Amino acid sequence: MKIFDEIESEVQSYARSFPRVFHKAQGEYLYDEDGNRYIDFLAGAGTLNYGHNHPKFKEKLLAYIQDDGITHGLDLHTRAKGEFLEAFNEKILKPRELEYVVQFPGPTGTNAVEAAIKVARNVKGRENIVAFTNGFHGVTLGSLAVTGNEHHRGAAGVSLSGTFRMPYDGYLGEGFDTTAYFDKVLSDSSSGIDLPAAVIVETVQGEGGINTASFEWLRNLEEVCRRHDVLLIVDDIQAGCGRTGTYFSFEEAGIKPDIVTLSKSLSGYGLPMSVVLIKPDLDTWRPGEHNGTFRGNSLAFVTAKAAIDEFWSDDSFSKEVKRKGAVIHERLQKIVNEYGEGNFTERGRGMFHGLNCVSGDLAGQITRAAFKKGLIIETSGADDQVVKTLCPLIISDENLQKGLDIVEESVAEVLGKIDDVPSEHDFFADREAS
Repeated sequence: MKIFDEIESEVQSYARSFPRVFHKAQGEYLYDEDGNRYIDFLAGAGTLNYGHNHPKFKEKLLAYIQDDGITHGLDLHTRAKGEFLEAFNEKILKPRELEYVVQFPGPTGTNAVEAAIKVARNVKGRENIVAFTNGFHGVTLGSLAVTGNEHHRGAAGVSLSGTFRMPYDGYLGEGFDTTAYFDKVLSDSSSGIDLPAAVIVETVQGEGGINTASFEWLRNLEEVCRRHDVLLIVDDIQAGCGRTGTYFSFEEAGIKPDIVTLSKSLSGYGLPMSVVLIKPDLDTWRPGEHNGTFRGNSLAFVTAKAAIDEFWSDDSFSKEVKRKGAVIHERLQKIVNEYGEGNFTERGRGMFHGLNCVSGDLAGQITRAAFKKGLIIETSGADDQVVKTLCPLIISDENLQKGLDIVEESVAEVLGKIDDVPSEHDFFADREAS
């Protein structure tokens, strides 16, 4: 359609990587207007953990709309919000022995981050927030200040202050515990680092390149925070809602953050929704002190409850995610072993993995080759050097293997290891028209 070239802003990005007009999606599939079917290893940048248009979620949503349910409720008490809160409390928080109050700050992840760092500053009466190298937390000004990416920070137009950066786990090489360095600078009155209000961290840095913090490092980080009276904020916007194999990405580390941000797959259906989870004694907000017009998206409440009821009533789904995650790890490691030669390493946890390439150019060639074969997959990292697997968690074993086959074939093609790569038409001989 010419309309995209005529009036859409140049800021668009994914549309440049996947230049098709898409109009239909189901499960792990996307369809373009010509009826071509693509396996989706992007899933809304982690927003569609349960796939596109999950039939049970859709059924609940359509029934709610048909019954003229409240669509927009600000922060009014509504049945949809109450039912979501009950499900979240009974099936997510209580089984994990987590006690939080739930704030609805607005529809997106960056809204949650802004609220989290604001409440932390107000509680502690300090300005500084500690963030980490390669962290990504959003593109509004407060979130940008704790984001490391130069490309995004450069668009702010103003100086970004009130934060300082610490090295993430592994940033200074294996065997260097960066939490010990953090502890040192906080313990030394001459370090030049003012005592912060909070630390904000991702357990797996998605946009930063699938950098994965060890459980030991996370426990050490929590210990340092406790020792120095600093709040611990875990940004679970992309790594949460099951992506790493447990509902919260920090569960297996055994830590209990003071504040947690959730968004992306929280609604389960791609509907905008975010929450901030705050330990009760830190909930010092005054009425209306932080708000947002769209903090009461009832349609998102309906599908979020449906997602919890369908997938998180027991641990069976979690076990499936871990099983599929092991498959992804094994297949990517096979690529590293076979085509490595200094070109690749593998990283990640659960169904949140990446193929780290020697350069962004190599990663880009691989994703472009994969798209021609019917796979939508993107890159991340400071130099876009990591081919990132973000397929829906509900993907079938067959399509998971098929998608990983395409990744491996694309690697082989780009490196010139094979001459006869299946054509797009041959690979999708069984492709269904939309």
